[in-house]
Amino acid sequence: MKRIAVLTSGGDAPGMNAAIRAIVRIGIETGCEVIGIRNGYAGLIAGNFVSLGARDVSGIIQRGGTILGSARCPEFETEEGRKKALWMLQEDNIEGLIVIGGNGSQAGAYHLSREGFPVIGVASTIDNDLYGSDITIGAYTALNIALEAIDRLKTTDSSLQRAFVVEVMGRSHGFLALMSGIAGGAEAIIIPEAETDPEILADELHAAYKRGKPHAIVVVAEGARYNGEELARYFRENRERLGFEVRVTVLGHVQRGGEPGAFDRLLATRLGAAATEVLISGKHGILVGLIKGEIATTPLAEVAAKKKGLDLNLLDLAKSLAK
Repeated sequence: MKRIAVLTSGGDAPGMNAAIRAIVRIGIETGCEVIGIRNGYAGLIAGNFVSLGARDVSGIIQRGGTILGSARCPEFETEEGRKKALWMLQEDNIEGLIVIGGNGSQAGAYHLSREGFPVIGVASTIDNDLYGSDITIGAYTALNIALEAIDRLKTTDSSLQRAFVVEVMGRSHGFLALMSGIAGGAEAIIIPEAETDPEILADELHAAYKRGKPHAIVVVAEGARYNGEELARYFRENRERLGFEVRVTVLGHVQRGGEPGAFDRLLATRLGAAATEVLISGKHGILVGLIKGEIATTPLAEVAAKKKGLDLNLLDLAKSLAK
């Protein structure tokens, strides 16, 4: 294999650039030409290709986002769009592809793999909801950003004796909310995997006040049944009965930004290098991730079909620690 390509797809994650850097430099070291595909699957269909040399990836390991860009591509979800993508790869004499991204990105990689094209996935999403890797590129940096926000809010919360709701990302997976809530000492954590009634939440916050706590922090995942805005509305509409309102801070895409931390730079470098070596060795149709501290591979068919669970025992732990 002498000509390989790399693309980043879906939501950007801190550490993607470190993975690109590793892929390019390991690829060159093994005698391959490395092609960057701009703007994800949309760029693949459009043939937006650029040759990447060692100097093209200098100084990017510390940068957030992705130098290759990412874009939504409804066309790739169609059979016609995927056929066009395969044609573009073959037309440019690309022999293998590395896809850096999360669930949607790896589902796309699986579709290409099913057509017989050599594809390797690299686990990257701040939500850490991708099957096949215990931790994904960007998750720890996003977690630290959320934790910093919680710490800052707790400071002002104590001074003003208010209840704050912090909404973090997580449409269907509560990893960021659960972990940042535990690490930040939250009084309550609300995640999609566990239903929470606002009335029960109000009772928990009242109980925290009676125990002498001068503040209350609630961490909620955006995909929970009651997200930050909905909780604020509920408490506002029932203030006379409940006795208080809550203030909401929505972190949103700020969790994606900023420089990747040391862990994500190292993880991305390891996964990017391993993916390149695996692809060049002739193996494909797999995701490269980290399982029990070791680089591991999982068939893309399993990644596309299975969902990653969350240890709900940690939610019980969080409740015990909030006493």
